[in-house]
Formats: sequence, structure tokens, C-alpha cells
Amino acid sequence: MRAFTTLTGVAAPLPKANVDTDQIIPARFLKSISRSGFGKNLFANFRYKEDGSENPDFVLNQEPYRKAEVLIAFENFGCGSSREHAPWALLDFGIRCVIAPDFADIFHNNCFKNGVLPVRLPKEVCAQLMEDAKLGANARITVDLEREVVVRPNGEEIPFKIDPLRRHLMLNGLDDIGQTMQHAPAIDSFEARQKAAQPWLYA
Repeated sequence: MRAFTTLTGVAAPLPKANVDTDQIIPARFLKSISRSGFGKNLFANFRYKEDGSENPDFVLNQEPYRKAEVLIAFENFGCGSSREHAPWALLDFGIRCVIAPDFADIFHNNCFKNGVLPVRLPKEVCAQLMEDAKLGANARITVDLEREVVVRPNGEEIPFKIDPLRRHLMLNGLDDIGQTMQHAPAIDSFEARQKAAQPWLYA
């Protein structure tokens, strides 16, 4: 998993509450267990018309938000089904951080396991950041996980808090497998001892 330390990039405003995982990545696209390839269908029902052409009114079809790395939304982001494809689609599109007042629990957990940083900030602050984001490419937002601050284009720093363990894992790019592999020498040592004592288990 790619580590998250400090990110400065274009933020896309999505002034919606209760954005569910089927809106993030519709069920008809869940045809793969690979983590790549979902970005083109992120928010497909919003991004595309029935004939498959782009909806010019949707923010991710507009410049400079086609290259957004931060998404700002309202409360209960990621509600609905528990599909892990939702953070996969965000990450594959290029979005590495979602800022919202709160998140659905399973989506929130899945984000940390896949390298997407979910940042909780009050709704009024999210509304301010959306206004910043509407300024376009000149209004880049910085998300500093090491210092736990979001920096507005005007330089104002807004603090946020992340669980210390999750912060450590994100800063070091450790998913569940990465955490396990930190103990690889101990695992190898255990297997060697077990193989010597109980060789029939390895026959």
C-alpha cells in the first residue's frame, strides 16, 4: 500500500450528503477482484448520460477536477453496502483523501486498508473547503497527515485527528498484509521449529 504523508492537490467539491457506495461505484461494474480499472466508472451514474457520453455538469468532468486528489463531501459518505470496490474506485481515479463530516463505518475502515485517507471535519468547515475548491487549480489544498492538519489555500490550518494506530499504518504504507510481513522473521523461525518438531505437517 502506498504511504500517505503529505498531499497537496486539487480538491473536488461534491456538495451531497448520504453518498452511498452504489453511487461511488455502481454494482453493475463489480466484475473483478482486481483493485485496478474501477476509476473510469467512479460515480458513473453522475458522470455519464444514458448514451454513455459525459455529463458536463458533474464536477469530475470539469477542469481542473478531472485530476482531483481530494474529494470534499457532506455527512454519511460511503453509506450503503460494504463493497471494498468503493475506495478502490476512488484511488484508481486518483483521489487519495476524502474530507467529510462523517463516514459510514465499513467504508471508513476500508479506506484505511486501501490507502485512502478519510478526514472528518465539521460540516461548516467542509462547506468552507468546498468554496475554496470552487476556485479551481489555483486553490490547492494540503492534507498533512504527519501534523494532522488541512491547509486551506489562504494558509489557514485546520486540525483533524486520526486514530494513532491508523495514522502510523497510513504513514508507513502498511495494510493488513504489510503488518503481518513486519513479523516475517518470527513467522519463519516458528515454521522452522515446527517443521523440525512435527515434520509430518509439512509432508
